Amino acid sequence: MKEFSFAILKQKAKRVDWPLLLFLVLVLNVKLVVKLVGLLFIYLVRRNFHFRFSLKPPAIPLFYPAMIVIALVNFVVYALYSRANYSFLVLTGIGFWMVCILVFHQLSFAMKRSPLSVLHNTVTVFFLLNILFSAGSFLWIIMETGSLNPYRYQGMYQKYFIGTGDYIRGISFDTSTTNAILNALGVVYFLFRRQMLLSILCMSVMLLTSSNFTNLLMVACLLLLFILKSNRVQKSMITVYFSMMVAFLVNVSPQNNDYAINIAGKTLGRTDAGARENIIPADPAALPDSMLTVEQRKERAARTYLDSVTLAQQTAGDTPVKLPVLKIPKVNIYAPEYERKADSSAIRLQAIHFIRQMAKDSADPPKKLVDSASTGKIGKILAFQQLLQFMREHPLRSVTGNGTGNFSSKLAFRATGLRMAGGYPSSRVYLHEDFKQNHLAVYLTYFAEDARYHSIVNSPNSVYAQVAGEYGVAGLVCLLFLYVGYFLRRINQLSYGLAAGFIMAGAFVADYWFEQLSVVIVFELLMLLNLAEANRQAHE
Repeated sequence: MKEFSFAILKQKAKRVDWPLLLFLVLVLNVKLVVKLVGLLFIYLVRRNFHFRFSLKPPAIPLFYPAMIVIALVNFVVYALYSRANYSFLVLTGIGFWMVCILVFHQLSFAMKRSPLSVLHNTVTVFFLLNILFSAGSFLWIIMETGSLNPYRYQGMYQKYFIGTGDYIRGISFDTSTTNAILNALGVVYFLFRRQMLLSILCMSVMLLTSSNFTNLLMVACLLLLFILKSNRVQKSMITVYFSMMVAFLVNVSPQNNDYAINIAGKTLGRTDAGARENIIPADPAALPDSMLTVEQRKERAARTYLDSVTLAQQTAGDTPVKLPVLKIPKVNIYAPEYERKADSSAIRLQAIHFIRQMAKDSADPPKKLVDSASTGKIGKILAFQQLLQFMREHPLRSVTGNGTGNFSSKLAFRATGLRMAGGYPSSRVYLHEDFKQNHLAVYLTYFAEDARYHSIVNSPNSVYAQVAGEYGVAGLVCLLFLYVGYFLRRINQLSYGLAAGFIMAGAFVADYWFEQLSVVIVFELLMLLNLAEANRQAHE
């Protein structure tokens, strides 16, 4: 019996590409050094150095070398080599693009080396691991707070409460937004693979992260799928997903729903209504059962019964019976430990320190830190307005961009020494004036404010801003034709790949994902898998 069980386990183990799985776990880790270890590991295990670039899969897309060429052109044409420390910065930027090439090469090589069934099993195990890590984080929060619903728990100075999702980071230990987008990709992948339980689990983790941006992106994607590309079973599942979203926003985290509505109002030009401020609970008697906890429902039922008995006695003229006082332990939610702590976060202190340092060391600090966060404007919208204004004022620079790290990128933030995007050698610190007066100013405006302004909607981070600002119209053309076009060659035969592409196109608004080396890797793996399936169907 033991031999039989061992044989079964051994047989199942062969159905997973373990080196690829370990590579994915390592390269998606938030720490750059762990990513490099993962890259070193996979090239030691699979020593394939035959690089082929093409417009067609599964070769490496020409987009990546094109970005390196544009960076070198700017370096020479604009004589950026004359700037102190810039040579080191542009080499670092090229290094990031080289890592993207190395990662894609291994993903492409895996398509040739392993059967599609093995690759699908590997992807499934990866998502399962991420689900388990996310569930473990959520259980830890429940144990720490002692509340089954930490999204309503206001204790511990509101450490969790509306921000509970920020701590659900998954196997990458990156931001909760990264985890949310990973699971959004998982939702559509398993939906089209007809693995509905896994799809629901990914949807559950995505909701737990409380990423309003990803939720909105998911709603748009599911609506399009429902209308344009889904069968009866998939339409039923999409209905289930919408029900899960509504249930989460209404019953689990209504405060997060209020926050999302406030952000939507600000986007449409309404003033800030004080989102994410401490919310004063309404009288439980005035709320519907769906908005109450189990304890509050019991308390209201008991009080209603006692009130009805007293009223009946008074109506009949009887002498009121002295009932025992109902003593229900009640938490004082107005106590200090239930109010949001006003202490400055590490991010805010870094931003404030950097503003003071610039004012001290620079003769020309940012002219004004983009009005004020209190005006109720959305930081990301301001950042895109700055980008458009820059391109209008500098038409020649808009052709190939302002140069790597000179307008908007994770590398530009790293090079400041601010440490909000990772470490950088202090002797090589670099700060370009156009970055300082535009996107850095936006970031400092909001992140030097109270924590309620530290949101993805106020961050200037965006792939589109990076490519347009630092690589110009040429970079945008390369992104459209050499990257997007690369994956859409068999658009009519794509299934989950088409939905994943829609999600990724929207996600490019949120962060510098190519430099993050996280969700783009999973996206590319799913696209290569779907394209390989389409290619097989075309030849059958």
